[in-house]
Amino acid sequence: MTLKHNIQKTLGSKAASLIAALYEGKHPIFRLKDVQKILAVGKPSATNFVRKLVNRGVASRLKPGIFILVPFELGKEREYLGEPLIAAREIAGGKGYYFSHGSAMQIHQMLTQPQLLVYASVLKPRRPVHVLGAEFQFIHTPKKYFFGVTDHWATKEMQVKVSNLEKTVIDGLRQPEYCGGLTEVAKGLWMRRQDMNPDRLIEYAKKTGIGAVIRRLGYLMELYKIGTAQNIAALRHSLTETYMRLDPRLPTEGKFLSRWRLQLNVSPEELLAVVRT
Repeated sequence: MTLKHNIQKTLGSKAASLIAALYEGKHPIFRLKDVQKILAVGKPSATNFVRKLVNRGVASRLKPGIFILVPFELGKEREYLGEPLIAAREIAGGKGYYFSHGSAMQIHQMLTQPQLLVYASVLKPRRPVHVLGAEFQFIHTPKKYFFGVTDHWATKEMQVKVSNLEKTVIDGLRQPEYCGGLTEVAKGLWMRRQDMNPDRLIEYAKKTGIGAVIRRLGYLMELYKIGTAQNIAALRHSLTETYMRLDPRLPTEGKFLSRWRLQLNVSPEELLAVVRT
């Protein structure tokens, strides 16, 4: 017996047609416009129809206008999020986004603790979304920082956009507050140091045009002995006279390091200690 026949026995022919079409098209996450198109109905009818599906536990609401089919094998379970990265991709509109900061660090195995928040950099401002126990934070990011992005298989069938290994470090050095602080970014850099491309790190740091990122990267690469003397020289050549804090989240305190024009409000001893644990 087909999927459509199984559904029709309990939900009726219209619901059967809709759900079968969504599964066949590999669209378990859908919008009202999808319902309108598949059933050839207007928006009010589509809204009313989906409301009934949600009430019966056939679909779950991710946010206004976006829904996800609840797998049959979950039985009477009414709340279902699915893969959080796919949900976040759809909430972000499916384009003009990439997973970054703490979420990219988790994808690239740069964390020792699981991330509770899902972070995505987006071109259009979007409010944080809380849905079914998950929290999605969208970081409004200028288009000039949309580089160093690659595809990642979030499920066996669906891909999402994520910053590559080096860009994840650079985003973390630019905005460590979305990674748990500079110490976490440093630990992630150390954990994947064998796989980092030093030339690409430097290229990306310079591409941001942010002096603080160049300073932080150079200091950490030198501290952790990543790259060559030429790599370090290339970063030092870009420095201005201004001093900046190593971790922008922490108070203005600590020794001044003229070599990198940094105020070390996180000590080198602490940065070396975290990579030994």
